[in-house]
Amino acid sequence: MSQIRSVCVYCGSSGNVADTYKQAAHELGTQIGQAGLRLVYGGGRVGLMGITADATLAAGGEVVGIIPEHIQALEVDHTGLTELHVVDSMHIRKAMMVERSDAFVILPGGIGTLDEAFEIITWRQLQLHDKPIIIANVDGFWQPLIDLLNHMQATGFMRKPNIPGAERALYTIVDRVEDILPAIMRQPDPSVGDNIRRL
Repeated sequence: MSQIRSVCVYCGSSGNVADTYKQAAHELGTQIGQAGLRLVYGGGRVGLMGITADATLAAGGEVVGIIPEHIQALEVDHTGLTELHVVDSMHIRKAMMVERSDAFVILPGGIGTLDEAFEIITWRQLQLHDKPIIIANVDGFWQPLIDLLNHMQATGFMRKPNIPGAERALYTIVDRVEDILPAIMRQPDPSVGDNIRRL
């Protein structure tokens, strides 16, 4: 895919997690920076969010953070980014992250990450965008979610993971960090206009 310039990473803000998840965040950030891509993320300096941002910057990449005022007030914003946008609400934050990104990666995280993951997958299924979505199943972290998605498909509550009318995956699952960027680059060019600004 020739149009990938910015990669949005959704991930946890907790630092009280296993080293394997921290290492995955560091490796992904390093790979994004080394590839000359821009990281777009939630603007925090803590947890996997901060690790990913710091690694991208250290590898020479640009990092755009988007953070709501009420979270910035907790003094968790990253002040060393290429760009930091402070916005009024979570809704604006999420819309801006989508507007500024060409692909999405879902690293391990908590309910906030899960919220972002379901929203971006839903928007793609509704054909509001056609940007690649990668679920990084690091150390099997997302396996319960993957099992649930498969169950929803098997019971008829969710379509099979293909964009309607096209042979393309709604999302792609990888188990290794080194497979994330290659999986993004293998995706077909978008066939759906980006209508996120209308939401």
